[in-house]
Parts: sequence; structure tokens; C-alpha cells
Amino acid sequence: MSTLKKENLVKLYVSGKSMFEISVILNCSVHKITYWMDKHKIKRRKISEAMYLKLNPKGDPFKIVEVFDSEKNFLRGLGIGIYWGEGQKTTNNAIRVANTDAGMIRNFRRFLLEICGLEERKIFYSIVCFKDSDVENVKAHWSKELGINPDKFGKIVRIPKQGKGTYKRKSEFGVCTITVSNPKLKLWIMNQIKDLGNAWIV
Repeated sequence: MSTLKKENLVKLYVSGKSMFEISVILNCSVHKITYWMDKHKIKRRKISEAMYLKLNPKGDPFKIVEVFDSEKNFLRGLGIGIYWGEGQKTTNNAIRVANTDAGMIRNFRRFLLEICGLEERKIFYSIVCFKDSDVENVKAHWSKELGINPDKFGKIVRIPKQGKGTYKRKSEFGVCTITVSNPKLKLWIMNQIKDLGNAWIV
């Protein structure tokens, strides 16, 4: 069996290529790639890491700000605070904040864009409203408040009205959710929350 050089394998593997893709490039079997990777003790990626590279072939779609002036420091604290109080924390991947308050959604988006350096195309929006709400009116409201095209919301989920009283006035335009799917950025945010919490321990 002819030798496959370690530096060539490492270069291709680090670039995000799978073992199958490497075998095609080097015109050999996957078995041979596996053999020489093991022989050279090249550490294999986890499936989650391989998927991340496939979804982000050009690298991370975000770049955390490293130098904070007073305004950016405030925005960082605001964004972390919003996620601490309102964000979904049960998954390792999804960064998700849902609220009826457009101001909260706007500020969290600003945190993602200006502090996390996230590419705007990675942000997704959805709406849940009551069945007796005017869907077009709901879309128009959130579109105006967030300054985005109504098509960004996709299909709106409609749920039954919640009893009687002031529910309609309080949630006239439903709940808007802003979502980003990135495990690395989610981990950074959760670590920021952890650091902030520990800072107040006496």
C-alpha cells in the first residue's frame, strides 16, 4: 500500500473535507484514507463538528467584538441580560428569544449583529398569534417594528384564544421569535451568563 503523507491528509481534513471527499481527491479508497489517518494518529472529528464545517465552509459566521467602549459594553450587557431572562437555554444549538415586545427583539438583534458580529443572513424570525388575529396586520406590525420584509416570517403559527379578558390587547400582534442556530455562539453566550452570575457571588 503506497504511503499517504500526513501533511496532505491534515491539510485536506482541516479544510473540512470528509474522508470520502479526500478519497476522491487522492483517487483512492476510503479504507486507505482511514488506514493512513489512523497510522498518522490524525484525530477524527465528531459528527457534530463535521456538520458544523459543512454548514459553515468559510468558517464561523460570527466574530465577537474584542474591544469594548462604553456603548458596546452596555449593549453586550443588555444582550446577555435579555438572553439570561428570556432566552431558550435547554438546547446546545439554538439561540432563541421570544417576546411580544418589539423593542426587546430589536435590541437582542442589535447585540447579535454589533457585539457578536453575526452575519444577518443567519437570523431567522417566526410569529405565533391567536386565531382571531388578523394575520396580515400581525405581519405588517412586526415587519415595520423590525424593519424587515414580511416574507422573512414564513408561515405564521396560529393558536386558539386564551380564555377571556385582556389577552387580546396584551398580545394583539402575537409573539415574535428571533432564532440563530450556532452551537459555538450559543456556548459563548451561555458562558457570558455564567460569568455574569458568578460575578455577583459573595
